Amino acid sequence: MKLPRRRFLRLATAGATLPALHRAAAALDYPTRPVRIIVGFAAGGSADIVARLTGQWLSERLVQQFIIENRTGAGTNIATEAVVNSPPDGYTLLLITAANFINATLYEKLNFNFVRDITPVAGLSREPAVMVVHPSVPANTVPEFIAYAKANPGKINFGSGGMGAPSHVFGELFKMLTGVSMVHVPYRGAGPALTGLLGNQVQVYFSPLSAAIEYVRTGKLRALAVTTATRSEALADVPTMSEFVPDYEASNWYGIGAPRKTPAEIIDKLNKETNAVLADQRMRARIADLGEKMLSGSPADAATQIAEETKKWGKVVKFSGARAD
Repeated sequence: MKLPRRRFLRLATAGATLPALHRAAAALDYPTRPVRIIVGFAAGGSADIVARLTGQWLSERLVQQFIIENRTGAGTNIATEAVVNSPPDGYTLLLITAANFINATLYEKLNFNFVRDITPVAGLSREPAVMVVHPSVPANTVPEFIAYAKANPGKINFGSGGMGAPSHVFGELFKMLTGVSMVHVPYRGAGPALTGLLGNQVQVYFSPLSAAIEYVRTGKLRALAVTTATRSEALADVPTMSEFVPDYEASNWYGIGAPRKTPAEIIDKLNKETNAVLADQRMRARIADLGEKMLSGSPADAATQIAEETKKWGKVVKFSGARAD
């Protein structure tokens, strides 16, 4: 039987509308079961703390558990691949960190393309690093340190939490912009790197602020500069690196991502609820206690920041010659 053209068009329009209505209904109900946020670092670090704070508040707002799952290994690539290969239904999310931006260039062979395969949901916060030196280093300012390093090329060891870790590339950016020569000494994490600095096995470390702040306050380490564009309230007397080294800015960016093809309605709902969490004064106070700066914005804003960070750190990794394969 041949349908009249007008009736055919009505039926076709209705058929095209059904999937959109289904997606909207799914987003309205979401989440109906626990949601996992996969973190590529061990429990207890700043990335884990940010994820747990976010998960706790999202659980309260959406009346459903947001469970933090720590999957360490391969510089967060194991965690990222787990999310990339998960169903795109909003029930498996990734805590995005600077390691994701660095790894895009550090690793020649990955089973995923981070920018293509992870859909940004929202930014969460930026964590400053602080350039700390052992008290035996005869420098109280960044210019004094640069002068000392240039007078002693190759004799200063700078520690990091591992090859390609943010603390490594933050130091490489310093080398690239100042022309100083330092020997990179990678450790297996931030804790061992700080121990190496305290024991004077290395003389300088670009440490996460939250990890080093108490050592600075007690005088066990000397802070020369924070790495963000503005001073940190947690160390208000410590200058920024850019006050001495133009164009230097480095921070660990935290955000939430989902597998590619996750419905836009779910992404938008998660973004709205995450921004509401970040606007809460109690949450802001907790993040400020970590010395971090809150972020907010749309998924498109997060995508822009991710693209910029990936491009920036790709250049630094290439300059350093670092390879993880």
